[in-house]
Amino acid sequence: MKCGLGRVWLDPTEMGHISMANSRHNVRKMIRNGLIIKKPTNAPSRYRIRKRLEAKRKGRHSGTGKRRGTAEARLHSKILWIRRIRVLRRFLQRYRDAGKIDAHLYHDLYLKVKGNVFKNKRVLLEHVIKAKTEAVKRKHQMAQNEALRAKNAALKAKRVRKALARTGFVAGPAEKKEVDLGAFETKSSSKGKDKKKPVDIKKTEKKVEKKEEKKVEKKVEKKEEKKVEKKVEKKAEPKKTEKKTEPKKVEKKEEKKVEKKAEKKVEKKAEKKVEKKAEKKVEKKEEKKPQEKKASKPAPKKAEPKKGK
Repeated sequence: MKCGLGRVWLDPTEMGHISMANSRHNVRKMIRNGLIIKKPTNAPSRYRIRKRLEAKRKGRHSGTGKRRGTAEARLHSKILWIRRIRVLRRFLQRYRDAGKIDAHLYHDLYLKVKGNVFKNKRVLLEHVIKAKTEAVKRKHQMAQNEALRAKNAALKAKRVRKALARTGFVAGPAEKKEVDLGAFETKSSSKGKDKKKPVDIKKTEKKVEKKEEKKVEKKVEKKEEKKVEKKVEKKAEPKKTEKKTEPKKVEKKEEKKVEKKAEKKVEKKAEKKVEKKAEKKVEKKEEKKPQEKKASKPAPKKAEPKKGK
């Protein structure tokens, strides 16, 4: 049993059976059956130790009175940094792979994590949510601005077209007509004594363009003058339209309505007076009837005095 005699325990109830054992084989059989037992050593209990360690895991028993050694000696600051940076970088990688953040935002946040901007994962998550909402808002604002710009450009083009149509001027540069420049060339003498004078083509083109522009301007001015004259004539001549007759008709209708109302009022008053008179007559008749009845009744006979004997 590899122990001293003091640690061997023999079952007192089975002493007769144990005393019959006369070989190692029988003794081993009794050890297996539990008749002979090896007692445990008298070691101190670990209950209190386990209880204290459990409390320490919760943060108890770690105040200033229990500390021995500096904070750096107790837990190295580099170990804390390594733990934190690994958690934050793992979080960013997971979000990038899932497609929750793009590569640009990932790179920006990675550098901020390296610069000790976020103290834990919760703060980093809040920053990610805020950045995503701001990006969506910015994108929406840009789309709105772009639509507004396009709308304003369309309105401006429409205004310009209307103004040009009003003046009768066609949009775009005037078409250049081809001009025969041979007509402007100087004629050489038959003898060839006189030299040919060089013709400036650019100047001749400019002259032709100016003439065309003047023609267009004159046409526009004439159209505007005609429009102004027409407006003046329209104002001078009073228009004989049906609208002038309309107010008279309306006035006549209103007068007729007023007259009808007045007639109705008079008729109602007359009817009321007739009804009152009829009622008074009926009342007088009813008053006279009871008086006539009283008069028609014969007066009661007076009792004649009896003649005495």
